[in-house]
Amino acid sequence: MPIVVHLDLMLARRKMRSRDLAAAVGITEVNISLLKSGKVKGVRFDTLERICEVLQCQPGDLLVHEPEAPKTT
Repeated sequence: MPIVVHLDLMLARRKMRSRDLAAAVGITEVNISLLKSGKVKGVRFDTLERICEVLQCQPGDLLVHEPEAPKTT
């Protein structure tokens, strides 16, 4: 997927644990884990807003577009 989630990097920079972020944002640790691993298809804007507020960052610090290399046949 060309959208890469850098939540784990931001958590490390802020010296915060996933458990603490989940509690502060009001979502489960499982959802934080899925988001960190990139196994989600989407994220609600209000959830993204709360994550950014807690981590004091911008959405672009968490989500990066990395285009896939074109497939050759």
